[in-house]
Amino acid sequence: MFFQAPQCIDAETFVALPESLRTGGQHSLWNRARPGHAFTSFLEGPSFDLDGNLWCVDVVNGRIYKVTPDGTITVALEYKGWPNGLKIHPDGRIFVTDSMNGVMCIDPVSAKVEPFLSDANGEPFKGVNDLFFAQNGDLYFTDQGATGLHDPTGRVFRYTAAGTLTCVLNNLPSPNGLVMDLNEDALYLAVTRGNAIWRVGIAADGTAARVGLFIQMSAGVGPDGLALDAEGRLYVAHPGLGTVWGFERTGEPFVRIRTPQGLQPTNLAFGGPDNRVLMITEAVSGSLCQVRLPVAGKPMYSHLKCVT
Repeated sequence: MFFQAPQCIDAETFVALPESLRTGGQHSLWNRARPGHAFTSFLEGPSFDLDGNLWCVDVVNGRIYKVTPDGTITVALEYKGWPNGLKIHPDGRIFVTDSMNGVMCIDPVSAKVEPFLSDANGEPFKGVNDLFFAQNGDLYFTDQGATGLHDPTGRVFRYTAAGTLTCVLNNLPSPNGLVMDLNEDALYLAVTRGNAIWRVGIAADGTAARVGLFIQMSAGVGPDGLALDAEGRLYVAHPGLGTVWGFERTGEPFVRIRTPQGLQPTNLAFGGPDNRVLMITEAVSGSLCQVRLPVAGKPMYSHLKCVT
């Protein structure tokens, strides 16, 4: 099937990680677990707090960065872990999916990090990757590990506000980024090694229903982070292709946002005074890139209950 060529625009650099913080290398445990990789940093998980600060993770160096609206970067926390994804709860707590340690919780004031979910009801995680909070307080997160087409056993979990953990799906070749649609009765899921976006219907009891292939992609590494705007359009980071795609609710591409800073756009977040700035982490250059869009991002957390 062919579509009209989407509009093509380039993202601008908001701020780049200083060389003093690009301290990873072949000695990094994360790099050593991936033969041939020698990243000095690897940015993911951008998320804005209520004061307009941007938080993100650096999996290679086990760091959490805080970036002020004027672009000042500070190390908020450094610890022994592989932080992949990050979301900020409305009560101020920072939740991190850490592929070494599980789901972690950080107090932004004390910078104390504690395990939140270290296993799946007694079973080890494969390697958690990204997370999403629904408006009803449910926490969805992906358990990616080293799964792929050779081993399609990646999982999606749901942790309810009441404290119940269930596996929503367990047959995925590398589940990665995830976000719910506007009605929150379906989950968009980046399946990296399948180079696809799946649409996972979510029944009233939180179980998966009518799971289907929403977008089949090609080239690059496969989709990573996802974001949704206020009109329900889906934005997909496509590392290896240096592109963030924007798709209409029908699945038709309408914009291609290129990252000339590098070919590894990883994760996305809407922010700025009117929530119209799409922030993109680009891993190779260690940059936070941005593009202003005509439509605001989906408002987050307006009715969210605390996860306890």
